[in-house]
Amino acid sequence: MADVETDVLIVGSGPAGGAAALLLSTYGVPNMVVTKYGRLSDTPRAHITNQRTMEVLRDAGIEDQVVALATPQHLMGDTTFCSSLAGEELGRLHTWYTHPSRLADHALASPSSICDMPQHLMEPVLASAAIARGTAFRYETEYLSHTQDSSSVRVRVRDRLRGDEYTIRAKYLIGADGGRSKVAEDIGLPMVGQMGVAGSINIVFEADLTQYTAYRPSTLYWVLQTGSDVGGIGMGLVRCVRPWHEWLIVWGYDINGEPPDLTEEYARRIAHHLIGDDTVPVTIKSSSAWTVNHLYAENYQSGRVFCMGDAVHRHPPSNGLGSNTSIQDAYNLAWKLKMVLDGTAGPALLDSYTAERAPIGKQIVDRANRSIGDTTRIFEALGLLSADDPEQLRANMDARKLPTPAAEKQREALREAIEFKNYEFNTHGVELNQRYASSAVIPDGSPVPANPRDDELYHHATTWPGAKLPHAWVGLGRQRLSTLDIGGRGRFTLITGLGGEAWIEAAAGLPVVAVTIGPGADYEDMYGDWARVREMGDSGCVLVRPDNYVCFRSDGLPEEPATVLREALSRVLGIAQ
Repeated sequence: MADVETDVLIVGSGPAGGAAALLLSTYGVPNMVVTKYGRLSDTPRAHITNQRTMEVLRDAGIEDQVVALATPQHLMGDTTFCSSLAGEELGRLHTWYTHPSRLADHALASPSSICDMPQHLMEPVLASAAIARGTAFRYETEYLSHTQDSSSVRVRVRDRLRGDEYTIRAKYLIGADGGRSKVAEDIGLPMVGQMGVAGSINIVFEADLTQYTAYRPSTLYWVLQTGSDVGGIGMGLVRCVRPWHEWLIVWGYDINGEPPDLTEEYARRIAHHLIGDDTVPVTIKSSSAWTVNHLYAENYQSGRVFCMGDAVHRHPPSNGLGSNTSIQDAYNLAWKLKMVLDGTAGPALLDSYTAERAPIGKQIVDRANRSIGDTTRIFEALGLLSADDPEQLRANMDARKLPTPAAEKQREALREAIEFKNYEFNTHGVELNQRYASSAVIPDGSPVPANPRDDELYHHATTWPGAKLPHAWVGLGRQRLSTLDIGGRGRFTLITGLGGEAWIEAAAGLPVVAVTIGPGADYEDMYGDWARVREMGDSGCVLVRPDNYVCFRSDGLPEEPATVLREALSRVLGIAQ
């Protein structure tokens, strides 16, 4: 007999583990979190929280809590490139969709807004809500090993306070134990890439920098100085944690040399170096060294053991996709575990987790590392790669101010280099155009819809099976809801229109909530937005999974809608006919 039993054991309490626990408890699945640490994250680390993640948190019922604590979008996006905060400004870029045209794209794509929610604030929200809904949480509990058979996973853990070991028996195990995941190592997940590509330092500090930042509000201030292109994430970074008094610096070092001695004096010197004003009082809160990684797993699962988050995709913070992808991993897996555990789905449904999430992990690892290299264009435009002497570097930067053809060309090159960083900071398509291909999606024979704009920069709403359900505002009495609010909540949803009543009848007796949208229907299409994005006739239907992904659609009514719907749902759920 095991000492402790639960349905799902989660190793790790970061964004992936916390989100998995929250969602499982929301769905009524008994679960337990173990972490070898005695507390949640005490440093900001991950922070950008994009629309897709906010949609997940909206479905989980905690969006308002995050919005209350986060830095809002309008204070995030005046991204500045400078020689120091007090020094010369080289240019700015509207980021995180704050440019007027991108702000419109942002508002049209989702009921939720991007925000800046530092990890040390996000983790307590996730954990507290999970515990309130039933998660058992055990700090100072270290995962040691596991064995699995056809019905369970037996996990050996150590209580680091008492010093003893005991066994937890679970039906499934989730490894959300970070970038050096022992769970992923134990199940032998195939990894591609390299750890330790470059060296970086994080310095968290307090300083009142209002005079240098409040007039150009941003989450990120990029600093180009001597040595700022060595290691790190492409250049020096001063990141706002809380406007305008709490900050985090990212500075690089040569990974092939000796790591820096992270004394308080050293950290304060780097902080003043990037601020550019030694008279500003600086209080160092913490400093730590870390490595830039370029590694992803090709498979996320083995038997009854699944991994997510940094355990399977390890990369620098460029693009701000890390914790977002981690939370979305949890959203993909949690409902599948719930339905397999309660007998609604067959175990084959769980095989779709790797098929759907591994390609996303590879994509974000590759592009985060590529973004570091993209920074080189800015250095090249300013002539900062052709000299090592600080005086010569300043002279090269000043050359762009001259009224000469060469200076005009340099100015143009700098504008283009900064504009190119849109591919790092405004990747709406990367965030919202994730398409799934697996046994849990039924193709309708149509090709992937072509995006009329750049597919990485711009979202393209579609009901194509394997795409996220498009957002459209609809009415319920005097209440305005998103189509995403109709779906989610741990259940399948079928959406049809007037003339699609046979679909509603077909859903009777199935684990599906069926609704109509149209005049006098369950929901009103007040603005006509749903009709514009649904890509089907009134009598057609869209079947939406609990994670608000379209898994089946029909443009009209077949001869036997009940048979078609039942067969489609059975295929998605992995139930043999």
